[in-house]
Amino acid sequence: MGKDNNSYVLVLGMSIIDILGFCGNKYKACDSIPGNIKISFGGVCRNIAENLARVGVDTQFISVIGDDKNGKDIIEHSKQIGYCMENSLMLENSSTPTYMAVLNEHGEMVSAVVDMESANKLDSKFIDSKADVIRNSEYTVLDSDNPELLKYILETFKGETKFILDPISSAKAANIKHLIPYFHTIKPNRLEAEALCGFKIKNMEDAKRAGKFLLNQGVENVFISLDVDGVYYCNNNCCGLVKSEQVEVKNVTGAGDSFVSGIAYGYMNNLSMDEIVKVAIAMSVITIRHEETINPNMSMELVEKTIKELQWI
Repeated sequence: MGKDNNSYVLVLGMSIIDILGFCGNKYKACDSIPGNIKISFGGVCRNIAENLARVGVDTQFISVIGDDKNGKDIIEHSKQIGYCMENSLMLENSSTPTYMAVLNEHGEMVSAVVDMESANKLDSKFIDSKADVIRNSEYTVLDSDNPELLKYILETFKGETKFILDPISSAKAANIKHLIPYFHTIKPNRLEAEALCGFKIKNMEDAKRAGKFLLNQGVENVFISLDVDGVYYCNNNCCGLVKSEQVEVKNVTGAGDSFVSGIAYGYMNNLSMDEIVKVAIAMSVITIRHEETINPNMSMELVEKTIKELQWI
């Protein structure tokens, strides 16, 4: 079945409510400490979907949420921002996945409670019921949260959509090494690339070797983020390193998510690899300049302005 003109990116994964308590005074166990509490919408895939919508990409997001107030808030928010969640799994009498953490006066996590019971309800049977949405997407963004389900999706829809992987952590990346050949695009950071390739990345030569290792397994495009050293990208036709000068950092969480959104934006707008990396880096920079995990000012206009402002090296 051919793709129609209403081409979209599908993001498939978790939506999480993040509740963070920041201690204003010295942390003491078994005591209530004055401070402030921040509640926000999170989940790597949800963040990617939101960033995509903010830069004008037609985005479908399949997730799992409860029928509690948090779930309803996430749906409402998705409508405001403009990504479609109508194909998500809505669970009755269940809570939306939630992460609650207490951070001490130094901002270090001292305790956390994770309520992820509902996450396990996203199974192969539900995926089958959404087969058309997956097949008709140009690209499908996935993370390595659930290796079994990931394997099922990759095997079932092989060749019908192009898969983009955000490995999300080196521990999780290590669990899905055997699935590398299914991906069109992989975007690991240094540690995740080490976990996928099985060797340390200490310099540019190692980064090139890692890129080659992934391409040899059938991946088409590789983007390895090397923190201050920039981003190494490669495919079978070209390779390069793009970096910009250091920028002010307010919050690094979410930088990787916005980078992946930048890649998908680049694909949907037929940009060259070099241009894609610049868009993705600009989106990351916009993200880390704001306290929130997603910069509420994110837009293509701001991305273009940021690309012009950054000192590229």
